[in-house]
Amino acid sequence: MAGPGAIAKIRDEGFKPEQIGTIAGASGGAKWLVLSQIDRVIIDQILPRLEAPVHLIGSSIGAWRFTCYAQDDPLAAIERFEEAYLEQRYSDNPDIHEISAKSREIIGAILGEYGAQQVVNHPVLRTHVMTARAKFTAASERAPVLGASLIVAATANVVSRRSLGAFFKRSLFYDRRDLPPFFDVRGFPIEQVELTEQNLADAVLASGAIPLVLSGVRNIAGAPRGVYRDGGIIDYHLDLPTSADDRLTLFPHFSDRLIPGWFDKKLPWRRHSAENIDKTILICPSAEFILRLPNRKIPDRSDFQSMAPEVRRKLWRSAVASCAALADELNEVLDKDQLPARLESL
Repeated sequence: MAGPGAIAKIRDEGFKPEQIGTIAGASGGAKWLVLSQIDRVIIDQILPRLEAPVHLIGSSIGAWRFTCYAQDDPLAAIERFEEAYLEQRYSDNPDIHEISAKSREIIGAILGEYGAQQVVNHPVLRTHVMTARAKFTAASERAPVLGASLIVAATANVVSRRSLGAFFKRSLFYDRRDLPPFFDVRGFPIEQVELTEQNLADAVLASGAIPLVLSGVRNIAGAPRGVYRDGGIIDYHLDLPTSADDRLTLFPHFSDRLIPGWFDKKLPWRRHSAENIDKTILICPSAEFILRLPNRKIPDRSDFQSMAPEVRRKLWRSAVASCAALADELNEVLDKDQLPARLESL
């Protein structure tokens, strides 16, 4: 699927990885497992042909994936990530501290000893991480206070998405070597913080710190003091001006529906700006494919509550294996230059 600008460009010029200026990765937690095979194709077929600078913009699990893309051996990093994610193990009733510690452990497995250094110095890729700095009671770690704040925020969001700016501030951790097209995006208060080797792990952890599930990350190095939470609260599926200078945005995603913010999941009228997706290529599994997965669905965070741990791990591994078919199809589309003919309107 693609926006009209992307369709016109690809049908006129054909598809070449050199056309890509941005790769976007959305929030979604365990849903990323349906993309891990596609990530391998992108790493193998597309990353080596990109022309600098190419911006990576991720919130939550999208940012986690891109810390793999921007390492010297991205395939090995994706494999470490996948294995650590599949093998998550917890006590019978894990609290927020145990879950947060496990998340930090997974990021440690992704980055290893030199990953952060490689990410911030990558010769082609410019990694940017979207988080949300909490304001007032939304910064509390007391569950009743934070829960009440989220209820008020969700209610206000029904009336106006911009009302979230009263509770959270966009905090973009960015690669200063080349400013991205979304550097000073409007619509919400925003602050920009340079992404460094010292703060990368904390920024990525914060980008996936779901309120009431994981602890917020406090006082990240180089950033304004405060509590940083999941970037998907505002930028769930990245309704941002990602494309610039006639270059395209590649968006591997787990659904053909793009949801602007975390609180918009049950608001079907909330949609991305047409301008923001004009030059976007969206790669996603079809609804028919999803029905062929174990349990007829993509893995998600609810599986932790609905399945016994061993059952969950087995089903998740089966889902990942099933998605090799997606990788095979994408490889064929790229090898045989079928993309122009396969595009549908986004």
